[in-house]
Order: sequence, then C-alpha cells, then structure tokens
Amino acid sequence: MWVDRGGDIGAHRRLKARATTTRASRRSVVVSAEAGAERPVWYPGKAPAPHLDGSLPGDFGFDPLSLSADPEMRKWMVQAELQHARWAMLGVAGAVAPELLTKIGVADLPNWVDAGTYQYWRRRPALLHSNGDVQLGRSSPLARHEEPGSMNTDPLFGYNSNDTNTDVGYPGGLFDKLGYAKDPAKAKELKLKEIKNGRLAMVAFLGICAQYVQTGQGPVENLFSHIAQGL
Repeated sequence: MWVDRGGDIGAHRRLKARATTTRASRRSVVVSAEAGAERPVWYPGKAPAPHLDGSLPGDFGFDPLSLSADPEMRKWMVQAELQHARWAMLGVAGAVAPELLTKIGVADLPNWVDAGTYQYWRRRPALLHSNGDVQLGRSSPLARHEEPGSMNTDPLFGYNSNDTNTDVGYPGGLFDKLGYAKDPAKAKELKLKEIKNGRLAMVAFLGICAQYVQTGQGPVENLFSHIAQGL
C-alpha cells in the first residue's frame, strides 16, 4: 500500500529550518548582548549613534541631534570639547582654591568673581596682553587640527619638541615628562579619565556661576553654608 509522506517530510523540513533559525536568532541576541555589554552607552538599552563607533575617548554613543555625523565636523568638535574640558578644570580649581585658602586663613585672595578688580603684581593691561599671547599659542593646535603633529611646534618662537607623536590634542613630549602615557593601554585609560573629569568640570563651573548669581557667594562659602544648614 502506497503512502504519500511528502507532506510529513515537508513539515519536518519546515520545523527543522524554523528550529535552526530560532537557534541562530538566539545566538544573534547573545552576541548583540555581549557586544552591548562590552561597550557602555549613555543610556542602557539605547543604541549608540551610528557614526560613533566607540573609538574616541569618552565615546558613549551620545549624539541625538547628529551634530558630529560629518567626519570633519567631528574632528573639530572632539578638539573643541577637549580644550573646553581642560580650561574648565583649571577654572574650577581657580575658583575654589583661592577662596578655600582665604577661608582657612592661609592667604587673603579675592573671590573668583572679583579677580578682575584685584591689584596684581603687574598692571591689568599687561596681564591681559600676556594672556592673549598664551591663548593664541593654545588655540593654534585647535585651529590646525587637520595638521597632525603641529602641536609639537611652538607657534611663537618656532621651537620644535622633536616629538614624533601625531595624536592631535595629546602632544606628549614636554607635556608628559614622567612618561605616564608611554604605555598605549595606560594612555587610553588616562584619556578617558581626562575627558570624564573635564565634562564634570564644565558642568561644575556652570553650577558655580549659577550659584553666584543666586546667592552672591563663591563655591566654598556656598558649601559651608549648606553644611551649616544641615545636610
């Protein structure tokens, strides 16, 4: 007696194909989850911006407006953020340190807001001119970010550090006398720490400005007032 098992064979093949597809899908999910675990993103479960591959220091895939989608603009923005981050760290230290030293009686220095009216060892126009020269020198690498290695040359006197590093924004040489960044893994770690602290400093300085507008006090005085009122 002849029995047509074509339907059974076809069903078996479909079930086998479905099981294979399911296993492949599960493997894909596992691989995706592992890849996501390897790269931290700014919001858990949120896919990073497609043009940010995680290779930049502090890249957590945050660019909801796609401001850095253009590669050339991204180069500029990376250097601009790095410059602002470094100045913000200096700014926060410059706002906190004088006030703290005055508070504990070590020195008698003006609040950061009044620093412009303070009588320094040189007249203010001369200091302003000197500061302008420094700013010109510091802005040169930012303006020439398309020329790797340009940061190794002094723009004012032409001195060349003879450093072969071409990593824009991280000149090394005279700026790494202790050799902290000679190890690539250590250098990567330090870059991440710097940009994280720099971003925090930018937010902190914004808070310092907002606090002064609201209370008329510096960051240290604000902290002591807050502690006195009870945490």
